[in-house]
Amino acid sequence: MAGLGTIVNVLAVIAAGLIGRLFGRFLTRRFQNIILMSAGICVIFIGISGAMAQMLTITNGKITTQGTMMMIGSIVIGALIGEFLNIEAHMEGFGVWLRDLTGNAGDNAFVGGFVQASLTICIGAMAVVGSIEDGISGDHTILFAKAVLDFIIIIIMTSSLGIGCLFSAISVGVFQGVITLLSGFMQPFLTPAAMSNLSLTGSIMICCVGINLCFGRKIKVGNMLPGLVIAVIWALAV
Repeated sequence: MAGLGTIVNVLAVIAAGLIGRLFGRFLTRRFQNIILMSAGICVIFIGISGAMAQMLTITNGKITTQGTMMMIGSIVIGALIGEFLNIEAHMEGFGVWLRDLTGNAGDNAFVGGFVQASLTICIGAMAVVGSIEDGISGDHTILFAKAVLDFIIIIIMTSSLGIGCLFSAISVGVFQGVITLLSGFMQPFLTPAAMSNLSLTGSIMICCVGINLCFGRKIKVGNMLPGLVIAVIWALAV
């Protein structure tokens, strides 16, 4: 059944959000802050490890790097496009609408939790590749694995950032669902080089999400999202 992987992923995020919310109620602000800081550090290193896996190669016994110019070009150009489109402001606007719709108007952390959680679990090659395999061949393996990872991440994030993180399930459902529906069209463009670029650029953005979790929302990661498209185009053009 095409789309089953995304359905399971969405249910995992919802379950994790409910568990995290219940767990978070028993924690004082001091403990919520240390959980948030710990989660941020973990996300930073997840991003770094993903980026290094794509950048570092061994040539003649020496460690060399690749993809540096692609990474810089994709993120900078993508950020300019995203800033022009004001993507993160639109995400925040949707978060405000969700907050008011769900009766959480008094929750000042709702929008931040929704945006941060959405970016954390939607950016990355697993979401893209898994959704395409789900749509093309009905192989749910990657999205099932992602669901387990997201389950753990959302429990931690909801415990510290609040109920807004639970609603990142909507972002997962829309993002992965659209890719699954368009998988037949997208597959020819996602060559191994394109996927490598996508993974590298996405990992840098994940690292930025971790920095925001640790130090406050200083980086508009949402506005960097067009960089993922630029990374794929870069691979096809070179």
